[in-house]
Amino acid sequence: MSRPGTVAVYFVASPLQYLAARRIAGEFERGARQVLVWYKRGLESVVEPGEWDACGYMAWPRLEPLPGAFGRHRRLRENIRLVAGLAGPCERLILHSAVFDTEAINYFLRALPAACGAREAPARILPDGLLSIRRYPLSLPRRLLQYPRKLRRLFAPELDYQCFGGDRIGSDAWFCDRIYVLPGLPNEYPPARVRELPPLVEPIGEAKPSSGERRALVIGQPLAAFRLMAPADISDVTSGMRQWLAREGFPVVDYKPHPKDAAHDLAHPDYRLIETAGALESHMARTPYDAVIGVRSSSLLLARQIYPARVRVVAFGWQCVRFRSQQEREDMRRAFAACGVEFA
Repeated sequence: MSRPGTVAVYFVASPLQYLAARRIAGEFERGARQVLVWYKRGLESVVEPGEWDACGYMAWPRLEPLPGAFGRHRRLRENIRLVAGLAGPCERLILHSAVFDTEAINYFLRALPAACGAREAPARILPDGLLSIRRYPLSLPRRLLQYPRKLRRLFAPELDYQCFGGDRIGSDAWFCDRIYVLPGLPNEYPPARVRELPPLVEPIGEAKPSSGERRALVIGQPLAAFRLMAPADISDVTSGMRQWLAREGFPVVDYKPHPKDAAHDLAHPDYRLIETAGALESHMARTPYDAVIGVRSSSLLLARQIYPARVRVVAFGWQCVRFRSQQEREDMRRAFAACGVEFA
């Protein structure tokens, strides 16, 4: 059996990362063997296996350790074997992930090339929505904490943690040669490494909803669960969104909750709850709306790319949102404005 020249492996944890991986596979890594690995439960509903040469679920070691003693350690080793089996022998291996400082992904930097017999293995950064517009420098304590992770090689030589500094996702590291970013979003990465992706889904045309009625989509977020907004503010923002929709003349309103939006924070009794087959962005690409609204979901940015200019894309309640810092607030607001999202 001949050895494939190049294998591209994509570690994904969200529908957005999945769509980015699919776009990269089709536009930037043509000719490579395409291998998808997802590590968040529920993402299988988004994955289309026929689009990949191989794909599979990888359990997160901390959340799903193997039974018995040293379950996390054994899960790490099992994951190496799993992904090596999906990738197969190759001359060149390209690893894609949104972040490389976490143990569950980092150990692949050394272990997977050795398991596949690859002579070279550059790493590339997947976009992760609004998290990708800023740098997150590793503090000195976090850098020092990388070194104890190398102790695993005393018991499993393949688990040799790759230490690095700079940005925690790995954008400054020597092993990273490319950083993919979403179109239109600002970023703080080294310009020589940045590659802007085309739209993750094809924009739709000027078609109107078949019913002829003006139709809006409300994008939910787990605001209370993630402590992004106080419960009283959520109620006020939800009411304000409903009033805006009535004032603008939208008799039909769909509500799409976030997978972690169990409380349906932004829902209203008048809305129609929808569950999409696949990623929300794919649903938007095939479903005409006259307005898409939410709070600070990165799906608003993608909605602005998908829909024509006549469609209103509006962010509500930013005066109530809790950000980590004023700088983060300003950076995110600038990103939304740069993509053409309105603020209410």
